Amino acid sequence: MRLTPFLRPRSVAIVGAGDRPTSSGGAVLANLRRAGFSGEIVPINPKLPADGLIGGLPARASLRQLQPAADLAVVVVRPELIPEVVRDAAASGHRHLLILPGGFSEAGEAGRAREDEVRRIAEGAGITIAGPNCAGTIDLLDDARPFAATFLRDLPNRTSFSGRRVAFVSQSGAIAEELIAKSHAMAIPLGAVVSVGNAMHLSLADYLEHYGADDACSAVLLYAESFGDAQRFSAIARAVSRRKPVVALLGGRLREGAAAAQRHTGAASLREADARAFCERARIVQVTSLRSLLVAAKVFGRYPQGIGPRVLLLSNSGGPGVLAADRCAAEGLALPELPPALDGALRAALPPEAAVANPLDLLADAREDRFDSALSLALRHGGDAFDAVLMLHVVPFMVDAAPVVRALAQRARQSALPLLHTMMGTLADRDAWFAAMEAAGVPMFNDGEEMAHAAGLLARRRRLLEAEAIPPASPP
Repeated sequence: MRLTPFLRPRSVAIVGAGDRPTSSGGAVLANLRRAGFSGEIVPINPKLPADGLIGGLPARASLRQLQPAADLAVVVVRPELIPEVVRDAAASGHRHLLILPGGFSEAGEAGRAREDEVRRIAEGAGITIAGPNCAGTIDLLDDARPFAATFLRDLPNRTSFSGRRVAFVSQSGAIAEELIAKSHAMAIPLGAVVSVGNAMHLSLADYLEHYGADDACSAVLLYAESFGDAQRFSAIARAVSRRKPVVALLGGRLREGAAAAQRHTGAASLREADARAFCERARIVQVTSLRSLLVAAKVFGRYPQGIGPRVLLLSNSGGPGVLAADRCAAEGLALPELPPALDGALRAALPPEAAVANPLDLLADAREDRFDSALSLALRHGGDAFDAVLMLHVVPFMVDAAPVVRALAQRARQSALPLLHTMMGTLADRDAWFAAMEAAGVPMFNDGEEMAHAAGLLARRRRLLEAEAIPPASPP
C-alpha cells in the first residue's frame, strides 16, 4: 500500500504542467494520457492562461488551491523553485511527491543544501518523496489502472504472457529509456519502469519489495550502482526470489566504471568479486551487460520458473548449431545423448544424411514436415531426458519459411517442455514470423548463441532456487 499512490494513484497534480509537449510538464501530461490514465489530472502552474486551462484541463496556480489533495503531485519545475513547492504541499495536505528534476545531492554543495532543505520540510509534514533527479514512473501491470508520470519518450510494449509482465527498476533514466525502446524491438513483456533517482525516501529495495508482491509481475529487473542499506536490500531480494526471478545489472564493478558511478549517483559501487558474492547471497541472477539484461527481461517474462540444465538443440544447419552448442556448454548447460526411443523414432522419420544426435541436424533443406516431425517426436519421447528444446532455423533460398513457422507455432501450443527458437538468414517476413512464434508462447532470438545465453540464464535461476531448497514456482 505504501507505493500505491506513486504507481496507481487515483488523482495526479502536475506542478509545472504546460501545453508545450517538448517541456517536461507537457511531456508528463501527454504520457499520462497516452497510457490511458483514467483518474483526475490537475495541471498546476502559476502562469495560468486567460482561460484557466492547460491541456484543456482546469488548472490551478498552486497546490495550495487544490482541495482535496491529489493522491500524487508530480513536480517538474526548476530546482530552485522546488523547496517552495514542497512547502505548498505541506500546507495543503499533499503527502506524496514525485520530483523529477535534478539539482540536488548530485549537483555539488548548493544541490546538497537544497536536498537537505527539501528533506526537512518533507519530514516535518509527513511527506514521502520519490526521486528527485529521476525520469519518473510507469506502471502498466494492471490494465484497469495504467499510469505513466514520466518525460521518457515512449511507453513500454504491452505484450504479456498469461497476463503477466516484467518490472524494471533503475538508477539510470537513460537505461530505462533503452529498455523501453528494446521492449518493442525484442517483444519484451515490459509492464513497469521505475527511475529511482536520488531515492530520498523510496529506494530500489522499496520498489523491489512492492513488485515482488505483485502477482501481475513475473520478474523484477534492476540496474544498480549502489544499494543504500545493502543488508536490507539483500534480505528483500532473497525473499522476493523465492516467488519470482530477481535479475540485476550492476554498474561500476571495475575501477573505471566505479569512478563514473561515483560521479553519477554519488555512491560507492561493488567491485567485481564483491558484486558476484552479493548477488549469490541474495539469490539474484546477475548479468554483466545491457544486452544480457534485455535477454533476461524477454526470457523471464515467459519462463519465470527457470529450467533445468538439460537441453536438446534442434537445428537445420551445422555451423550455427556448433556455435550454439559451444555457448550452451559455456553457460553450464548439458546436451544429453538422445534416449533410445527418440533416437530410433528420429532415424525412422529423417533422411539418412541427417545427424541424429544432440545437436540434432535436420539438414538445410528441411521443410515444415521434417521440422514438425522432429519436434513432435522430441516432445513425445524426450520429456524425461530434456528440460527444454532450443530450436534453430536457418532459412535457405529453396525453402519457404512460412509453413515451417506455422507448423512449429501450432506444435508449440501443445508443448509441456519450454521452447526457445531462433531464425537466421535473410528473413523476408521476419517480423511476421517472429510475431507468430511469440504469440504461440515461444521467445524468439536473432542467433543461436543468444538463445543459448537465454537458456543459461533460465538454468541459473533454477540453480539459485535449488540452492535455497525451494521448489520452483508453477508456470503462469
